Amino acid sequence: MPPASHRTPNTPPKRPWQARHILRTILCLIATTAIAATPEFDPEGPFRQGEGFGTPATCATLPGWIDRVPDYDGRISMTVTGRIVQSHWDGTLAYAIMCAPDEVQVMCVTYAPADVDGKEVMFAGGFLRAGERRIMLDPCLIYPAD
Repeated sequence: MPPASHRTPNTPPKRPWQARHILRTILCLIATTAIAATPEFDPEGPFRQGEGFGTPATCATLPGWIDRVPDYDGRISMTVTGRIVQSHWDGTLAYAIMCAPDEVQVMCVTYAPADVDGKEVMFAGGFLRAGERRIMLDPCLIYPAD
């Protein structure tokens, strides 16, 4: 460091160790925040972060899962198996509903009507809670349950 007589009056002395310390502190805070924001997805559950297939829920197990959705601000995917109880095709989108009206129902919004004739299928798609006992998967795909 130059003697005080060679510095300009408004220039603080250089302290590179302070800059490194501040940078390390900021990086630690960012890493801690990222770790704290990572949601926990039950490996046996129907929910997955992003796009993925979990262990499918059923109409019987949905009441136990609907309030256990991970607290996550990004895309959550869900899988559920059962029979389609109602469907509608508007020429652009198909809406298929699984589970009875007195149960937790799941609506799958997809791009083509499913020709399944009472067979068990799996819905897989982006999760959205649409009411106390309503789930919407949009976009959603319908697969054979086998």
